[in-house]
Amino acid sequence: MSETGNHKIHIFGAGRSSYFLFKYLHDRIEQNNYQISIYSNEIANPVWKSEFAKFNWETIDIQDLEKVSKIVSDAKIVVSMLPAALHIEIAKLCLDQSKSLFTASYVSDEMKSMETDVIEKGLLFLNECGLDPGLDHMSAKATIDSIEAEGGKVVGFESFTGGLIAPDCMDNPWGYKITWNPKNVALAGQGGAAKFYQKGSLKYIPYHKLFRRTELVDVPGFGKFEGYANRDSTKYKDIYELKDAETVFRGTLRIPGFCKAWHSLIELGITDNQYKIPNAENMTYREFTNLFLAYNPHDSVELKVQRYLKIAQDDFDLWDRLVFLGLFEETKIGLKNPTPAEVLEKLLIEKLKLGKTDRDRIVMHHIFEYENNGEQKKRTSSMVLDGESPAKTAMAKTVGTPLAIAIELFLKGEIKVSGVHIPVIPEIYAPILEQLKSEFDIKFEEREI
Repeated sequence: MSETGNHKIHIFGAGRSSYFLFKYLHDRIEQNNYQISIYSNEIANPVWKSEFAKFNWETIDIQDLEKVSKIVSDAKIVVSMLPAALHIEIAKLCLDQSKSLFTASYVSDEMKSMETDVIEKGLLFLNECGLDPGLDHMSAKATIDSIEAEGGKVVGFESFTGGLIAPDCMDNPWGYKITWNPKNVALAGQGGAAKFYQKGSLKYIPYHKLFRRTELVDVPGFGKFEGYANRDSTKYKDIYELKDAETVFRGTLRIPGFCKAWHSLIELGITDNQYKIPNAENMTYREFTNLFLAYNPHDSVELKVQRYLKIAQDDFDLWDRLVFLGLFEETKIGLKNPTPAEVLEKLLIEKLKLGKTDRDRIVMHHIFEYENNGEQKKRTSSMVLDGESPAKTAMAKTVGTPLAIAIELFLKGEIKVSGVHIPVIPEIYAPILEQLKSEFDIKFEEREI
């Protein structure tokens, strides 16, 4: 539980999604008597040290658990902005030393298994308090609770989020640029079949079909997008308490045409992350692409790709995307023993990086089907936010700001729950959504259809 006095906030990690978390806390450091320290292997933007000069900055080896333990012991609360795989070691140290923990990442099974001990010690381990996961939970649950308060019964729920690019910055055939971890982009959709409920039936989409079984999503005022299924939507029937819902589906948004082109990369085999390619450092991207094609001494690599993928001669949208990505270039890869997915990741970083004046765009869209007084109704809830610059992205703003608000609410004693939580209870989501709307213009527009 929160108490007055010790407001030492120790933050592990300082990657690109941390900017607005840092800004929010730095702007309030004196009025709230915060003492904030940042610990990281490296800083994504070294300018931050001067911009956030009131922080204590220290470069450490995150794997040095003895050092990390000492840092945790001196904190009031701990914030982990590290890669998700590293949270659990931080969580164990927080539990041992009775410190509350905040992250923006998904709750792992191992973290969830700590719940009894976390509650016994009166701690809060708040996870999934960023964008997706985070704002998706908060906004969806706010509308679900509102519909039920009006006497309605939600029978269908669909939710989509896209980390995209502002329309005036779309200067490549993909209509997409990297605004978050490029490895996660390269590996999108892997890790098992996507599963969801549709009209009362359990449905699966295997990875090799994930980007072809898409649906068109019309976001009022912002146009049409295509959505592909996230990994496991079924668990949200319980998480969101959707006991009457026959449809529960969560997906990711891209601009039309993206998914068809990405499906081609999957078919070629270059999204595979299971094996290493020897001598790749001396191989060109063209030679790399040719690895996945049948031998033919007469046909060019381009022609073999067109035939293998059955690309029509007039399918310029798809072909332009593959060419733009650099699959046929004679440039050396320069990576030692990479997986195919790691080669793809390098291409994504090179070809789809944000330019100096680019701005990203976040699109989140929920669809609720519900019954009220015998009538069938539908409601949508949408949020669209553009970034300011490549360093001050909408992605970073929507990841870092909700987490920062939650930290402040906890330290003020306004979040009193203990246990391992995500922000699906009103005590957490209501004040965060209200402050995001009033102070940061991050707001959801609801429409009855």
